[in-house]
Amino acid sequence: MTILHIAQPVDGGVARVLVDLVRGQREAGHRVLVACPGEGRLAPAAAAAGALVRDWPARRSPGPATAAEAWRLRRIVREAEPDVLHLHSAKAGLAGRLAVRGSVPTVFQPHAWSFAAVEGPLAAATLRWERYAARWADRVLCVSEQERRDGEEAGVRASWAVVPNGVDVRHYAPADRRAARMSLGLDLEAPLAVCVGRLCRQKGQDVLLAAWPQVLARVPAARLALVGGGPDEAVLAATVRELAEPFRVRAAGDVPDPRPWLAAADLVVLPSRWEGMALAPLEAMAAGRPVLLTDVPGARECLPPSGRAGGPVPAGDPVALAAGIARALADPIECERRGAAARAHVAANHDVRAVVEGVEALYRTVVRTGRNGRTAGRGEDRVPGRI
Repeated sequence: MTILHIAQPVDGGVARVLVDLVRGQREAGHRVLVACPGEGRLAPAAAAAGALVRDWPARRSPGPATAAEAWRLRRIVREAEPDVLHLHSAKAGLAGRLAVRGSVPTVFQPHAWSFAAVEGPLAAATLRWERYAARWADRVLCVSEQERRDGEEAGVRASWAVVPNGVDVRHYAPADRRAARMSLGLDLEAPLAVCVGRLCRQKGQDVLLAAWPQVLARVPAARLALVGGGPDEAVLAATVRELAEPFRVRAAGDVPDPRPWLAAADLVVLPSRWEGMALAPLEAMAAGRPVLLTDVPGARECLPPSGRAGGPVPAGDPVALAAGIARALADPIECERRGAAARAHVAANHDVRAVVEGVEALYRTVVRTGRNGRTAGRGEDRVPGRI
């Protein structure tokens, strides 16, 4: 099978999910292409995983250039002659569906709904687009049942599939905490909360910093590490400087490998405002670390049953977030127990090999029958000549 992935963004969880798919699909013997912007980590990582990478210059957000971006995609699709087209996230979903308009068997994976990321008239316009463009996807692939329900409740009438996110549990095997802290120059004994994620409004690091003084009031020795880069880096750095004890927060920046930071952590925190099913908590749990999440799509579904008792905390609530962090950091023995349970849960339920198999099964169904039982396949329809 020839598989063409189209992606924008080129960093964060979307890129990691895509590279894992490429690796598994190449191991299964498929011809895999990836069209994405050349900057960022995705292009070289996808190439290293065995994909043929095609440069697709595209901005992260829609704008006046979107029509030209869709036109470029149309040429890439024609040259690739894919059996199936897999569009990742809102921007690629927009340009890709404009480019082919259902002429190629198409899977659209939102990786969290675009209309949840904005407010007001823009949210309404984005939702109208998702409702309209669903006709040009043979399947809309969600990473959690909640993400699917959110789409349905918003009026997106689609043929749905759900394949929960997964991680390479061998890659994220637990490592020694003390050794990791020594390598990173961290205090060997202080309770440490780590947040791994793109520094942006979605991931909620601003809420975490608002909560941090309340954490210190309960656990005075606590430390916090923010791991990642992004558009809010300067603003968050300024917020850290304004804290009463800024030295208790470490801004690690963008790192090529988060595993040492996961190993060093007592608790991994992801205070997102919206998600589909975040990858960072799965990686943390695979590394044997407990997580504290906000109650966004995918959060409850990715936690082990024992971790759902207290429940994720409300999104955007620094008081509830602080209470959850302080409670965890004050009980290291319970953190160890939760981390071991989390590791076992991810190994049993979120192994990336099962994700690759589930997505391949979906592709085969789409290529064979399409959305409405029609026979589908390469060359049956023509890619539109005009946008």
